[in-house]
Amino acid sequence: MQLPTSRPTTAYRSQVFALCMLVYIFSGTVSTLMSTYLPVVVRDLLGRADSTEFNRVSAYVGATFLYGWMLGGMSFGYFGDRLGRVRSLVGAVLVYGGCTLLTAFAPNWMTVVVLRFAAGFGIGGVLVLTTVIVAEIWPERNRPVALGILAVAFPIGIMLSGLVNYFLPNWRQAFWIGGVPLALSVWIAVFVQETDGWKRVQRQPATAEVSLFDPHYRRSLWLGSLAFGAMLVGLWAIFSWVPTWVQSLVVGDGQKQRGLSMVLMGSGGVVGGILSGFIVKAVGHRRTMLFVFAACFVMAAIVFKTNLVFSPVVYLEIAVLALLFGISQGTMSAYLPDLFPTSLRGRATGFCFNIGRLVTATAVFFIGTLVAALGGYGSAIFAFSGTFVVGFVAIWRGPRSTDNH
Repeated sequence: MQLPTSRPTTAYRSQVFALCMLVYIFSGTVSTLMSTYLPVVVRDLLGRADSTEFNRVSAYVGATFLYGWMLGGMSFGYFGDRLGRVRSLVGAVLVYGGCTLLTAFAPNWMTVVVLRFAAGFGIGGVLVLTTVIVAEIWPERNRPVALGILAVAFPIGIMLSGLVNYFLPNWRQAFWIGGVPLALSVWIAVFVQETDGWKRVQRQPATAEVSLFDPHYRRSLWLGSLAFGAMLVGLWAIFSWVPTWVQSLVVGDGQKQRGLSMVLMGSGGVVGGILSGFIVKAVGHRRTMLFVFAACFVMAAIVFKTNLVFSPVVYLEIAVLALLFGISQGTMSAYLPDLFPTSLRGRATGFCFNIGRLVTATAVFFIGTLVAALGGYGSAIFAFSGTFVVGFVAIWRGPRSTDNH
């Protein structure tokens, strides 16, 4: 195996990108696998339970995963700046792969909660570190396209979780998929080297280190966090609760409808992520994100406020909404890292990517209350789409990305 020179070759960049893409894909799968199986998992572990208990346990499972994701993204962003991007990425992949595999053997719902927290911790790190690594090794002229394609990995993972659900009714068998990222972590440790940008920063004097809240970057940090967090809250509420919402519209067990809905969420996200880089190159980050935030709000209203029973048109509407999500994720993945210098990029990207999860995770605890107060899952999910308006304002007021390499 040929090791890369100080200037990464095209072949090396492509191989590193492929590894980042794979661990990102399985992050998407692991993130949504529990959401896809949630009605089955909770009922299996609880036995006979009323709807209040079901909603309470479901909220614990979902919220603790997001808290772990938030803490992991911030922690591994820090580790990536201090200990190295690649070393930290290997650790993050080991954590989420191992805890996903252990979930298959969980004896009760409390064990599931703990393991989902830990899996979220690892996934938070993977999403930050893969984005930073690709941003640092890819040439500037094609960087938005590369990061847009990388963002496609998450919806591919969502689509994969839908396929797993479609073919595997047994949720314990499904969680054996955690063994795949465990194998990938070994390959990354052997093959991938630290980025040249990180190595250069390590050779600088300690006094040259930039604070996360440096006044020069503070506005970018907060507006970037607000914009990404706003999209995240709406996106996660929809992705997490679409299977349960679909189940509420279906007569019967709804397994295939839930699975196909998640496949379409993933498929739309894939197409959107691929398109995002080309759209950004044509019209810019700001115009793309302004359109996406506005369109997401309108489409969420159509999906969750006009469908009272399940019909084939729901599939089309879900796919369109997922397309918009894919564009948003690809655009934000290219937009945020370039707001900050190399020495700060891991921490700042981790902060922006994850601070919104604090709001999201806390809000998950109130989904049962919202369902009761607003008269159903559709109205409760749509309530979260108000964050798209917040994101629109943040992008309108936010900075333009610049290259800080």
